Amino acid sequence: MKFGKLTDLTNVNFAFPADAKGTTSMFEKHPSTTSPNVYVGCPIWSNKSWVGTLYPRRTPASKYLTHYARQFNTIELNSTHYSIPNADTIKKWKNQSAIDFKFCPKLPQEISHKLLPVGKAQDFNQVFVKVMEELDEKLGMSFMQLSPYFTPRDIGYLEQYLQEFPSHIPLSIEFRHADWFQQGNFEKVAQLLENYQTAAVITDVAGRRDVLHMRLTTPDLVLRFVGNNLHPTDYQRVDDWVTRIQHWMTLGLRSTYIFIHQPDENEATPELALYFVRQLNEKCGLNIREPQIYRPPVQGSLF
Repeated sequence: MKFGKLTDLTNVNFAFPADAKGTTSMFEKHPSTTSPNVYVGCPIWSNKSWVGTLYPRRTPASKYLTHYARQFNTIELNSTHYSIPNADTIKKWKNQSAIDFKFCPKLPQEISHKLLPVGKAQDFNQVFVKVMEELDEKLGMSFMQLSPYFTPRDIGYLEQYLQEFPSHIPLSIEFRHADWFQQGNFEKVAQLLENYQTAAVITDVAGRRDVLHMRLTTPDLVLRFVGNNLHPTDYQRVDDWVTRIQHWMTLGLRSTYIFIHQPDENEATPELALYFVRQLNEKCGLNIREPQIYRPPVQGSLF
């Protein structure tokens, strides 16, 4: 994940922010006593470097999803950002994944980057929604990553889109332009998302600490966590998140989707996901299945 990527963390303030004021009031509107559904996963399953560590040795590419879905219970489905899969592909995905697995599709850029021309996004949206409905019970939280050029001045186009988006499809929105996080702009758009029962994606990345806005607009956490190849601060940030999730559970958190990224999606991604799952299970009393990672023995010295 290139967004907010840094090679030098020396001057980064990783202090964990407090909740935004609107988060507490949102929970007061949605009281709940049930335990949340918690999902932890990665942004890809097609990673050859995971063969022999996350997947069995000699696993063919055609079986990557099958083994991924045995390790994790969700996927950030980035491929849908570039093309909409056909019905046969959806059927194959469903058959290759566990019964409790959730696909979280990223809305196509034909939608997310074309909200401004009236009607363009809505026309393409009908095709996307029809295909995603084929996932049935395996459809998790969909999310739209707005163009980095989409600013608070364009909020009317977003509202127009939300008015027409089908309410039975869970939706979350990720904002990237820096102006959204200045001068109260984010609280304005947060109220809009609340009105349409749409979640606000929270991104935790070193180079853009402003997007760590801590404003939930529904009782659902959608977190894109970008590590730094197992730098010590990765673990501290995970610990901070687990503490906050534990607190939000007491307030009525309904669901949690956590997607682990690294600057390069290598072995560090499942390692950090494993740490996240273990901490959630231990601190929050959950029972999320832990990914099983094979670690080859280290060759010792003969002398």
